[in-house]
Amino acid sequence: MKSIINYITVLFSFLCIISCKENKSTTQEKPDNPEELTIAEESSVTIKREEITYNTDSLSMKGYVSFDENITEKRPGVIVVHEWWGHNDYVRERADMLAELGYVALAVDMYGDGKQASHPDDAGKFAMSVMGNIDSATARFNAALEMLKSHPSVDADKIAAIGYCFGGSVALTMANAGIDLDAVAAFHSGVQLPIMPNEKLKAKVLVCNGADDPFVSKESVVAYKSAMDSINASYKYIAYENTTHSFTSKAADSLGKKFNLPLAYQKEADEKSWKELQELLKEAF
Repeated sequence: MKSIINYITVLFSFLCIISCKENKSTTQEKPDNPEELTIAEESSVTIKREEITYNTDSLSMKGYVSFDENITEKRPGVIVVHEWWGHNDYVRERADMLAELGYVALAVDMYGDGKQASHPDDAGKFAMSVMGNIDSATARFNAALEMLKSHPSVDADKIAAIGYCFGGSVALTMANAGIDLDAVAAFHSGVQLPIMPNEKLKAKVLVCNGADDPFVSKESVVAYKSAMDSINASYKYIAYENTTHSFTSKAADSLGKKFNLPLAYQKEADEKSWKELQELLKEAF
């Protein structure tokens, strides 16, 4: 198993072990009090979910759009990039959570054809096939970006991207490549990136990592912060104490045991990082 850990470290720290979770929709109970009923009706959220297909010149990708259909005006769009397992239920759940906040969220497919991995070896190969070819990765990301911008509910001038583990590294790298994004957030993500921060970066940036994450070296964090400071980037880097890798995944403990990897869910860090994301999006839009 040491070979698996070493292999993961080589892949720019693009580890992301997050379990698939069932999509959930929130149903609000109507109160008996008429005044409370009015308030509940005015604040009701009805999430609409759409399966979509989008393409590059050589690849077909399967995405998932989630938004509140009760909102009539156009609103900001958020790209959600999956962990290294591929486009699964977890990334769709995060898209639904963003929809509940009033955004249009697109859970993307960076591997193509909805491909998923069930073992770290395969996941690592999939991740490296994307990040080892930045031109291809950029084309795939841009295809998703254009699809999101064209959605009738989206204000095309207000776009953000978030990602988890591998997905966080993708989002940060795309922002560093100069893609026009208002905000980018990465959760338990490597910061030793194929494209490091430079003058092309336009987005406000949030990185939420665990202080005890062995897949994010102290040296890489120092180098990343130094690069961000050198260009006077607008960013916030948070390292949660007593927190290791995959802290947003409620299945991290069991998966860590299964693959003998240092993973653990951390409820406080998960909730705090989600609040930080909400603040970032409010500032950006």
